[in-house]
Amino acid sequence: MIRALAFAALAAATLAGPAAAYIARNGEVVRPEADGTFLVVGSPGQGPGESWCAAGDYVMAQGLVPTTRIWRLSEPPRRQGQGVRFGLSPEGAASKTGLFILGSKDASLSAIHARALCRKDPPIHD
Repeated sequence: MIRALAFAALAAATLAGPAAAYIARNGEVVRPEADGTFLVVGSPGQGPGESWCAAGDYVMAQGLVPTTRIWRLSEPPRRQGQGVRFGLSPEGAASKTGLFILGSKDASLSAIHARALCRKDPPIHD
């Protein structure tokens, strides 16, 4: 039930206006997609932690609760320059997060766990 509400809230926020990109606290660009998923756009030096940080920051900026689950939809590893797609439903989820996490059973993290991967000083992109 909560997952359905979270997905509906994110979908409503995505469809409420033009698909404007969101700049996460680590400088990564997040682009909402029409189907309720979102893409962390690829950038130089971007690793899995930066992608998850941006995803968690984006979800929490949408007003969703910190315990909202986020699933990685693109199968790791990503190719250089390629973005990472995320969603709020396990449908179509990747087989793993792309992070080294002991005891991980699926390709998801809570929004707060993902945002905790943000560095204090974001990298500067040229």
